[in-house]
Amino acid sequence: MLFDTHAHYNDNRFKHDRYEAIEMAHNSGVSYILNVSYSIPSLNQSISLSKRFSYVYAAVGIHPHYASELNDELLNQIRSLAANKKVVALGEIGLDYYRNLSPQDVQKLWFAKQIALAKELDLPIIVHNRDAHEDVYSILKSEDAKTVGGVIHSYSGNVEMARKLLDNNFYISISGPVTYRNAKELADVVRFVPGDRLLIETDCPYLTPEPFRGKRNDSSLVRLVAERIAEIRGASLEEIARVTTDNAKRLFRIA
Repeated sequence: MLFDTHAHYNDNRFKHDRYEAIEMAHNSGVSYILNVSYSIPSLNQSISLSKRFSYVYAAVGIHPHYASELNDELLNQIRSLAANKKVVALGEIGLDYYRNLSPQDVQKLWFAKQIALAKELDLPIIVHNRDAHEDVYSILKSEDAKTVGGVIHSYSGNVEMARKLLDNNFYISISGPVTYRNAKELADVVRFVPGDRLLIETDCPYLTPEPFRGKRNDSSLVRLVAERIAEIRGASLEEIARVTTDNAKRLFRIA
């Protein structure tokens, strides 16, 4: 039993075989998939996928790349969509200083506003953080995001930052880069994070694990992430699958 806690089947790279890819992953042993919104069109797409497949859940929110497109009317749309029973989180939201496709001050504004909405709706948040560790942590603190908690997806920080995030009611999610040869710091994080705060994901179609790096990712490959984590932690694949699935079901309140 595996839980891919971060997938983007609304991405155009799945436009020709979206449903088939989801079914294939499920048949390969992925019991749950959380399809995460990022752009305005992806909001309704995530809801639709969650309605089509009993084992697919949805998160609604706007990625920092698209922060410049946000406004209060759209925030109200997210609020309405979040009432759907298959919506289990608000995300992905956060900061991205690597590409800066939206100005940093605009990213910060809408990150804070979406955290406030999550608190209003009592939903955990899914946080995107790329090259913005200190500002992400600062906003999580200032907005008291620990009241709803959530997950830092595809974690890329160090052990010290992980410690601070864990202390603020966040889970740490590990994706394909843990399988890469140069992932020493990420391996240290995997050793450090308590078993009850660890999640796994693909971020598909991105961040494909070895030995398929460079090809399109899909949820079936979350097994390779779990296998590498098991190797690092000296545990069995079955134990990592069970623990990370239990953690995800607890965080996202899935019975």
